[in-house]
Amino acid sequence: MTSMKKIKKILYISQEIYPYLPESEIALIGRNLPQALQERGRETRIFMPRFGNINERRNQLHEVIRLSGMNLIIDDTDHPLIIKVASIQPARLQVYFIDNEDFFSRRFDVVNEDGSEFVDNDERAVFFARGVMETVKKLRWTPDLIHCQGWITALIPLYIKKAYKESPFFRTAKVVFSLHNDEFKRPFRSTFRKMLRIDGVEDEDLKVLSKKIDYFALMKLAINNSDGIIQSSKNVHSKLLKYVETANKAFLPFKSDTDYIDDYVNFYDRLL
Repeated sequence: MTSMKKIKKILYISQEIYPYLPESEIALIGRNLPQALQERGRETRIFMPRFGNINERRNQLHEVIRLSGMNLIIDDTDHPLIIKVASIQPARLQVYFIDNEDFFSRRFDVVNEDGSEFVDNDERAVFFARGVMETVKKLRWTPDLIHCQGWITALIPLYIKKAYKESPFFRTAKVVFSLHNDEFKRPFRSTFRKMLRIDGVEDEDLKVLSKKIDYFALMKLAINNSDGIIQSSKNVHSKLLKYVETANKAFLPFKSDTDYIDDYVNFYDRLL
């Protein structure tokens, strides 16, 4: 029997990571999974948004000057990309933060103090996804697998498979997207399709966004462009699980046991 090739370098892109944000399903997986993989001898890099409710002083975030300073143009407007970094001790995990004053200086994450979602969450998702891609290129690091968690990461699979498919850093990478119970209520604006367009992304690639650009449309876009899907929440909407089935993607159903790590690792390696 031939031995299975192992995924060695894993890029984790997560909407939330504990302890930078409060404990949640996404935040805990975002914290524990990279450490477990590192302890199994895999190399990891971790990215998340630098939301304004992250305490920079307490968590010792500092700017990485050599990675910062690029401008990303979204909808004809220049937005400076700032990269910060912090370490989770004693796990010896380094976390990179995508920052920008327009998008991430407010004192909240994706909803304001009264619980209503920010109107520009769509544009923030575009900036975050493109910021991650450009920073990985600057790090000159070539992941074997990229695992995305949370709706703010949902454009990453599209960009990897379309806009960056010829990039030596992403050409051979497998993409895994986790489905969570993280539905947002406010649909994205009609300008979203124009915002996210960059070279390599065609109208044909955005067909699922042709009507209402809601949570389900965004998830379908992520599923279409991923190599594998993990059900990371017990209560994922049945509509999405049906869609995964019809999309004919490699799928790992929800694992209720606390030691889901081995299942994830086997799933990663199977994708190769």
